[in-house]
Amino acid sequence: MDLSVVQVEKPELINFIFGQSHFIKTVEDIHEALVNAVPGIKFGVAFCEASGKCLVRWSGTDETMIELAKKNAMAVSAGHSFFIFLGEGYFPINVLNAVKNVPEVCCVYCATANPTKIVLAQIGEGRAVLGVADGFSPKGIEEPEDIAWRKEFLRQIGYKS
Repeated sequence: MDLSVVQVEKPELINFIFGQSHFIKTVEDIHEALVNAVPGIKFGVAFCEASGKCLVRWSGTDETMIELAKKNAMAVSAGHSFFIFLGEGYFPINVLNAVKNVPEVCCVYCATANPTKIVLAQIGEGRAVLGVADGFSPKGIEEPEDIAWRKEFLRQIGYKS
């Protein structure tokens, strides 16, 4: 078994979802889930087929996001893993439950805009996702002024009233 780490390549402000599913139908069903959750959404999805031709299958509504999804899926190359890259101004919170409810989706490893590294194990002809390092380690414990800032921020951006 050989371990490796792949850095997700993307522009700083772009959010993505990385997960695992189980069937070639994943690409079409995730596409449908996204456009039904947020009309007009800009995204790209890529799925690593684990049998048959073993291709990176893809779809989307935005060429740049589609290219990011294909490039990162090929870099990870773990069977049945998928990437969804969301265009600027679109966020996982608005589509995550729709994605998790796609029948083929087994799990979501992360949904983030943070710098992300994916830990992989090469095992013979297959590659396994061992985990994800999302962002940075905490630098301390939230204080009362941090709590106040968090609550105000969530109301400012419209996620709480």
